[in-house]
Amino acid sequence: MLQKIQETADFLRSKISTHPRTGIILGTGLGNLVTQITDKTEIPYQTIPNFPVSTVEGHSGKLIVGKLGNVDVLAMQGRFHYYEGYDMKDVTFPVRVMKALGIDTLLVSNASGGVDPNFEIGDLMIITDHINLFPEHPLRGKNFTELGTRFPDMSEAYSKDLIEKARQIAAKHKIKVVEGVYVGTTGPTFETPAEYRYFRAIGGDAVGMSTVPEVIVANHAGIRCFGISIITDLGVPGKIVEVSHEEVQQIGNSVQPLMTLIMKELIN
Repeated sequence: MLQKIQETADFLRSKISTHPRTGIILGTGLGNLVTQITDKTEIPYQTIPNFPVSTVEGHSGKLIVGKLGNVDVLAMQGRFHYYEGYDMKDVTFPVRVMKALGIDTLLVSNASGGVDPNFEIGDLMIITDHINLFPEHPLRGKNFTELGTRFPDMSEAYSKDLIEKARQIAAKHKIKVVEGVYVGTTGPTFETPAEYRYFRAIGGDAVGMSTVPEVIVANHAGIRCFGISIITDLGVPGKIVEVSHEEVQQIGNSVQPLMTLIMKELIN
């Protein structure tokens, strides 16, 4: 594993001339943030040694290095999911490579279903914490002390400092944001009404199929994290309707400019 990380990091260093310290992972329908990146180099996943390939519609599958405002960034346009058949080591491999390249701050976004009855479709939810319901833990197996401690602390999985800054940015621009706990599940099915009720009962505010593995590995690696969800459907009794991946993408696209503004200012 250490060899693979080093090999991939060395390959990427040969392709880029900057030294970004901020990483971004963009989820379903949220890839347009990269249009704001200037001076960019785009590297398709399939050309990167040891990298998985994204198979989900709405996930372009490119690593993009450039500037967002005045800051050098490394952005993943499309991520990897457990439901695609990858194991957790594959899903989180890019975060390991980011750390090897010097990334110390990671911003993640996703589309999720809201289970808080006060949420509305199109809301932006700042993630304050998460609940991990994936059956495989990304740190299961041999621990490499070069990558992190055997038993990493998760008491501040999402940086309180970054959360507070995001609140201030949203208030300044009069952008409505909500906050809550993200529940990570395997997918790929959307949830049943009973599952939605369960997620709400255990303390969740939104549910999705990503993010949690990457954030766990980032914390293991000493990378601070910020996460934001676009609420694309509601798992609230009386508001549950049939939902499709295409609709999730459309709603994600419609709210992207607001999320992009928050992310861009937060990074700067």
